[in-house]
Amino acid sequence: MVEPLFKYSGQLKAGTEILLDGVEGHHAASVRRMRVGEGVQLTDGAGQRARGVVTKVDKRSIALRLESIEFEPASGTQLTLIQAIAKGDRDELAIQAATELGVERVIPWQSERTVSRWDGKEHKGKERWQSIVDEASKQSLRSWFPEVLDVVNTAELAVLVRAAVDDGQTVLVLDPTAKSGLATVSTKAGVAVSVVVGPEGGISVDELARLEEAGATPVHLGSNILRTSTAGVAAMAWLTASLGVWG
Repeated sequence: MVEPLFKYSGQLKAGTEILLDGVEGHHAASVRRMRVGEGVQLTDGAGQRARGVVTKVDKRSIALRLESIEFEPASGTQLTLIQAIAKGDRDELAIQAATELGVERVIPWQSERTVSRWDGKEHKGKERWQSIVDEASKQSLRSWFPEVLDVVNTAELAVLVRAAVDDGQTVLVLDPTAKSGLATVSTKAGVAVSVVVGPEGGISVDELARLEEAGATPVHLGSNILRTSTAGVAAMAWLTASLGVWG
């Protein structure tokens, strides 16, 4: 049986007993219905993983005895998803699946053709996305949780792209009109890679030009046109496999 993972921000020390309460404790006791004697994992979301056994269950909390603590180093290759905000839950589906695949940073992008906008709701939108990637991290038993950065507009994104490229990183823009496919891009472990995904209406010609000028490389994903909810996920899956993350 796979031990469920919960986030815990307090001090973790093997051989001690702790109380998991709050939102995580309620989820463990009332939603997951943990029982005395069952195994549990805890993480701070920054590489630390603890394993323990449940010793007591209340309505909104559980107590557990920690049996082991370990620190897992971060991945050698940082994957960043720059996802355009989309209507409905398409952007949320994208960042959720990308987190399960191993993305380490998420940047919300309010592009020219973004329909559902965060104007005046930037903080709330960022919090919502962070909650989604945190839950996806726990579901996939990750000890490193991705960070959701502040939302950017196209001008700000171009600045980020230029800085990344100048630092030796690779920035890919998913564009169905690109001359080269994703599989033609040379990637290697240890080099950070960012993937830019446009909204439902696609990336505008002006935006493509600005991102290319900043140093990004346009690539396509074959002849099929993927939705904003699946394009970045497909690219991340290919990158994860090609960089050897899956062995």
